[in-house]
Amino acid sequence: MHHAGRGDNKSPAFEFHWSTGNTPSAPPEGLQTYAVIFHDIENSTNRGTTDTLHWSAFNIPGTATGLPEGLGPGDLPDGTRNGPGIMARGTNPGQYFGPGAGPGPFHHYVFEFYALDTKLDLPATTTRDELLKAMEGHVIGKAAYVGRFHAPPPQ
Repeated sequence: MHHAGRGDNKSPAFEFHWSTGNTPSAPPEGLQTYAVIFHDIENSTNRGTTDTLHWSAFNIPGTATGLPEGLGPGDLPDGTRNGPGIMARGTNPGQYFGPGAGPGPFHHYVFEFYALDTKLDLPATTTRDELLKAMEGHVIGKAAYVGRFHAPPPQ
């Protein structure tokens, strides 16, 4: 429960590795930044088709070799900007909010990692739709990590 919302609520560490097939390779030419979007794909928001966005970050430097555990909120010294997510409301800076499965036996959470050929000119108060629109046409690599979280039984 170290990374769960009802636990320590710390963002997990990730390492960035590039490969072509099974062969390690260099990052693509033109890599400027990374973006990450973390969402619960089995929970709909406001009775709609949109799933629950837990956290996002963008403008992670293209020279980064990963993300450390426990990223802080708001804008970080390296230029990383925490973006839309559950904890970003109004003028509050975004920050990681871990799994905390609601009703149902299991929830699948997805971390989507995007390699971009640009730095995004967006405020921290941007929406997920605005973030995705700004990334359109600039994605030069993508990966996803899917994890399953079991909701605790009712008390």
